[in-house]
Amino acid sequence: MTAVAAPHLSISETAILTRRITWLSVSVAGVLTVIKAVAWAASGSVAMLASLADSGLDLIAALATFYAIRYAVAPPDREHRYGHGKAEAFASLLQAGLVFASAALVGQAAIVHLIHPQAIGAHVEGLAVMGVSILLTGGLVLAQTRVLSKASSVAVTGDRLHYMADLASNLVAVVAIGASAAMHSPLPDAVGGLIVAAWLLWGAVGVFRASSVELMDHELPDEARARIVKLMLEDPRIADVHQLRTRASGPYMHIQMHADLDPALTLVEAHQAVVAAENRVLAAFPAADIIIHPDPRGEAEPHGGPFGEEIHGENHVESGTG
Repeated sequence: MTAVAAPHLSISETAILTRRITWLSVSVAGVLTVIKAVAWAASGSVAMLASLADSGLDLIAALATFYAIRYAVAPPDREHRYGHGKAEAFASLLQAGLVFASAALVGQAAIVHLIHPQAIGAHVEGLAVMGVSILLTGGLVLAQTRVLSKASSVAVTGDRLHYMADLASNLVAVVAIGASAAMHSPLPDAVGGLIVAAWLLWGAVGVFRASSVELMDHELPDEARARIVKLMLEDPRIADVHQLRTRASGPYMHIQMHADLDPALTLVEAHQAVVAAENRVLAAFPAADIIIHPDPRGEAEPHGGPFGEEIHGENHVESGTG
């Protein structure tokens, strides 16, 4: 899994979208937790307990994302010169942990009910609650998908994956409760709980991977790197780009590179070329922090320490050898 390039939005535009969608996420999780708790108390269904546990943890995760999103867009300060963007990735890790816990709870309850079957009551009420849950969750996932098509956020992405797992668990719960009612047996309900637990584990792994990609400073996708190089080389005074390093940090992007310039350029002319190139990249990636080191073409000695060494295969998206 690779890091996702941020769409062409400013930090303020991204903040508006992500704040709205996280508020909606908290609201949906709160409503679902309450109505499922009432339904589970009335029915004792394991599948309903599975969905209730997932929604309860959704609420905790949604609250964590709600605050992480607001912290991540805070401007750099004296202690955090690179901003606070990784708060989103930490919120996603919390989501993954909560999903794992939810899967363990649901799986344990399902196994107990398989060994010691218990009658399930209030089928109609349970199905009605799950129907409401499916509608609300489906609407939220759709809204999150639309936001992510405009703004990049690993926290919202993790929240969306969590709710997609919740949607799947709701569908399984409906089938399980309906089957238990039709067969007059609690076994389908317990099996449904096991299916939900397995689905939650799968979703947790996906959330964890997405978070680790950002925390480990994974490079942006090749398409984004190639576009950066193309924008840099629009000016004929820049002959090549090498040692390009990129990473995502919440709503921010960090881009560093060396640019080969004609050694005959004056310092002022070289500065103007670099600033113009920086502005071209910023126009395409408004949330980027950009550092460009100018090198005299053909006359620059090796420099930069271990981070100045060429990495095998790194120039496959670049135009020259650096």
